[in-house]
Amino acid sequence: MKKISNVLLSIFSVGVLLTLFAGAVSVLGYIVAMIIGGETATLICGFIKNDYYPWVIKITSVAVGCGLLGMYLSKVKALTVNGEK
Repeated sequence: MKKISNVLLSIFSVGVLLTLFAGAVSVLGYIVAMIIGGETATLICGFIKNDYYPWVIKITSVAVGCGLLGMYLSKVKALTVNGEK
């Protein structure tokens, strides 16, 4: 189980990095569209909204699912506060 959870957590790590990169690419796309303007900017923004974001959301959802499953299998309690008694 430890090996499977390590693989799932690795997929989660790569997914988080890809998501951050994808967010930066979309911001750059919107900045380029603002600079260009006109009909081309409308096409760029339409592509980002209608074609690019759905794929990013799907990839992010799979990565988060792998991360949650990996944390469950490895019995990691990442969202708990461990306080001294």
